[in-house]
Amino acid sequence: MLEASRKLIGDSVPGTAGAHSRVHSPDVRVAACALLVELACADGAFSEAEQVRIIEILQRHFGVNEAGARAMLADAAAANHHAVDHFVFTRQVVKDYDVAQRIVLAELMWQVALADGALDSQESYVMRKLASLLQLEPAFLAQARMKAE
Repeated sequence: MLEASRKLIGDSVPGTAGAHSRVHSPDVRVAACALLVELACADGAFSEAEQVRIIEILQRHFGVNEAGARAMLADAAAANHHAVDHFVFTRQVVKDYDVAQRIVLAELMWQVALADGALDSQESYVMRKLASLLQLEPAFLAQARMKAE
């Protein structure tokens, strides 16, 4: 119990290496990919269409080949699985990406959410939550959705 409390406190103190830092890669692309994975899994299923879309996004926007994209997806899925919450990823994205880059990420997130042909209410909720954590105004989120559709 005491060790768990130390890890939790360590994660919340700026400038300390918390428990998540060992799980989560310092590469902002992995953090962004973890958010894509979280959104894809929000409806309870990580469909083939969503996986394919994420691989395409990684190749096109993050400049990796297919093998690199699959490895990054696996890293992001593992980091996402072990993370207590989304803040560890959104904090890094906000730190490393400017507003324009975060808006592009929001478009990509909408593309993943819409990849399986249906927008689940849970996906919509997670999208709004992540957009808030990414410090994106609702108007930016709506604009990103229109571009993705």
